[in-house]
Amino acid sequence: MARHTPVMAVMVAAARKAARGLQRDFGEVENLQVSLKGPANFVTAADKKAEKTLFEELSKARPGYGFLMEEGGTIEGSDKSHRWLIDPLDGTTNFLHSIPHFAISIGLERDGQIVAGVVYNPISDELFIAEKGQGAFLNDRRLRVAARRELANTVVATGIPHIGRPGHQRFIAELGVVMNEVAGVRRMGSAALDLAYVAAGRYDAYWEANLAPWDLAAGIILVREAGGFVSDLNGRDDVLNSGGVIAGNETIHRELAKALKRAHAAS
Repeated sequence: MARHTPVMAVMVAAARKAARGLQRDFGEVENLQVSLKGPANFVTAADKKAEKTLFEELSKARPGYGFLMEEGGTIEGSDKSHRWLIDPLDGTTNFLHSIPHFAISIGLERDGQIVAGVVYNPISDELFIAEKGQGAFLNDRRLRVAARRELANTVVATGIPHIGRPGHQRFIAELGVVMNEVAGVRRMGSAALDLAYVAAGRYDAYWEANLAPWDLAAGIILVREAGGFVSDLNGRDDVLNSGGVIAGNETIHRELAKALKRAHAAS
């Protein structure tokens, strides 16, 4: 691809600028672990600060575009056909516990379709980018989803609902079926990076329920531009609205969807 088209250059520059603050704050949160007060409020502030940077940079570069943000909610733009979907810190719990696995996620929607995405881990300096029709890349390397065809050989990522989140029993039923059919299940704590890792062929597939549009937007186009399939949990193309996702190559996506269906039928 023309490595950074104008809109991708804008997205990457915004992500890198917000990342500088998160890198500093991540160093601080490691020190705060020992304080009695605890780092939770500090992390919330880090999250909001990163979002403010993203909002300012993207607004400056594309003044009319709307926003859907984790902290700031919906902001209507004068350009009704374009919208940014932003998660300034996907993997907050990891950040809070000094686990260096979290990301800035920026998706761009045009007329209801995701057309560009950036997922950036500021600690590993891994920058995943994709534009519709242009392919997906990690730093300078073209990405392809993994080619495995047997579920038994796959490593599959997921998200486990934690305290206060719905779907505990449903997830246990899903895991009970899936873990008997795959080589490994991983739960790393960042939906954006889970999807990016599917695009990079590190995971063969990924599934999760009850996610927000900003968790998913950039990752969806990464997987698709890397040759993969993404659907909601019912096999439809309604991922952003449903909040459920299955991603993988064509075969593994289909086989994982069947396994999840069996789990739901049995539960």
